[in-house]
Amino acid sequence: MDTHAFLNQAVVLLAAAVIGVWIAKRLGLGAVLGYLAAGFVVGPWGLAYFQDSDSILHFAELGVVLLLFVIGLELRPRRLWSMRHSVLGLGLSQVLVSGAALGGLAYLAGLPPISAGVVGLTLGLSSTAFALQVLGERKELATHHGRAAFSVLLLQDIAVIPMLAAIPLLPGPNGGGTAMDAGAFTEALKVAGVLVAVVVVGRVALQHAFRIAAETHTREIFAAAALLTVVGTALLMDALGLSMGLGAFLAGVLLADTHYRHAIEADIEPFKGLLMGLFFLAVGMSVNLGVLAEQPAAILGGVVALVVAKGAIIFPLARLNGLSNRDSLTTAVAISQGGEFAFVLLTAATAHGVVADPTADVLTLIVIGSMVTTPLLLMALDRARRRPLSGVPDAIDGEAPQVIVAGLGRFGHIVGRVLRANGITFTALDHDPQRVERMKHLGTPAFYGDASRLDVLRTAGADDAAALVVALDDVDQAERIVAAAKQHFPRLKVYARAHNREHAQRLMGARADAVVRETFLASLDLSERLLTGLGLPQPRSREAVAEFREHDENQLAASLGEDVGAREPANRDAEGLAARDPAKSA
Repeated sequence: MDTHAFLNQAVVLLAAAVIGVWIAKRLGLGAVLGYLAAGFVVGPWGLAYFQDSDSILHFAELGVVLLLFVIGLELRPRRLWSMRHSVLGLGLSQVLVSGAALGGLAYLAGLPPISAGVVGLTLGLSSTAFALQVLGERKELATHHGRAAFSVLLLQDIAVIPMLAAIPLLPGPNGGGTAMDAGAFTEALKVAGVLVAVVVVGRVALQHAFRIAAETHTREIFAAAALLTVVGTALLMDALGLSMGLGAFLAGVLLADTHYRHAIEADIEPFKGLLMGLFFLAVGMSVNLGVLAEQPAAILGGVVALVVAKGAIIFPLARLNGLSNRDSLTTAVAISQGGEFAFVLLTAATAHGVVADPTADVLTLIVIGSMVTTPLLLMALDRARRRPLSGVPDAIDGEAPQVIVAGLGRFGHIVGRVLRANGITFTALDHDPQRVERMKHLGTPAFYGDASRLDVLRTAGADDAAALVVALDDVDQAERIVAAAKQHFPRLKVYARAHNREHAQRLMGARADAVVRETFLASLDLSERLLTGLGLPQPRSREAVAEFREHDENQLAASLGEDVGAREPANRDAEGLAARDPAKSA
């Protein structure tokens, strides 16, 4: 191919991707469907600009390799251990049960046992790229069902590795057969030895290699080192007759615990995104519209059977793993589709004669069709529940709290500990899901949610609560929360933490009932101890500090032209808070 023709094809692919994804996003269908539709339009059954989709598909499979590398980077042992129950419980049971059930359906449809098993496990996988993107767009990744879906998808992504490695060993015209002679056994031992060597040597070598790349202080060299690692390990596995994805995955796992992980992921991400988009474009080109025209009933029936079967399996499994009916249903819908790895596994299965080409064509259309149903089903579920299409915070159970704490950093955490020690009920909100998880493990009633949203405050019990504590790091967001709370919940006392004098003035201007500068009281406490240590009697030290505090607070209030008493917390409010029943305070 000459340079001019290559550039023409590149322009067409980029234009198709941009337009297709833009239209799909406008329709709320997600980027993956946009890529697939764009590939179909420029492929043999559309404008026929591209006739040979296989060559593009082979190159674009590097996107899948990079995706597996990034998945390996995410598998830090500490993170896996914290997710072990959901990953091994819900995730493993979903893969096994869905694979068995769908394999059984494939066998009843007339496929040979081995082919039916491969098809069942292949269709049991969901789309990581598609499901996470849809949930991310809806801001639901940190909800109960979002975390459950992620656990299932993580286990599925791990399961792809042994599946890819096993396909060449299955009986078929180009498969490995079932016999294990001495030569094959020796070869298997060699492969195992190389894998062990890669793990042992790679853990040390990669750390030093990236340290050397980092010492150049040249971002391009560091990015080149990351790509070299992925492609090099992928080619090594390919030379051994194993999946290239296995090599990339191993490289990612080896680097997961290094302090270069975030930098590597940031440098790989643009390449992964572009190549994954190209992969979906190539899959869209390879869609055989003739098969759909010949077997419309079989394909539409297959889409319905796949979505219904997976949903019916995932829902009870989610319930058994502790999710509510609502979260279980949302999880079942979110990951009821077939996945992008189905295209990879079907390509490998047809190449080794395990699955026939006509069967793979039908299954490809079924997987694509199932992807189309996911956003439509989620929108229908939203409409049935009569709630907005945007993301929702964690479900907040229990009676209305006396206090709502917005922000669970060091400041908010201490406030919560004091409230709990005095038997005062409270609900804590934070937008950092990891921090919420940590606080929940410590027994804090913490929930994920954006406290600047009125619906979140109402869900947390702001209509009946006695007080709201605003302890956020974001200065502008804290001011917005105070203003919104005073406007929509006038009976709610608002106690706000300020970063400095200017921030305190802004919060007082937003009508906060009490404003405390985070370093002011600590500075006064230290000053009192300093004066005492320098020989001043303790009562006089305390009096001097109290006089300074009153003077400073009067100045601060005067800068807004207001009475300081309107902005200082009355001791009787703080002392009587524990005895106050918000339900009877009307």
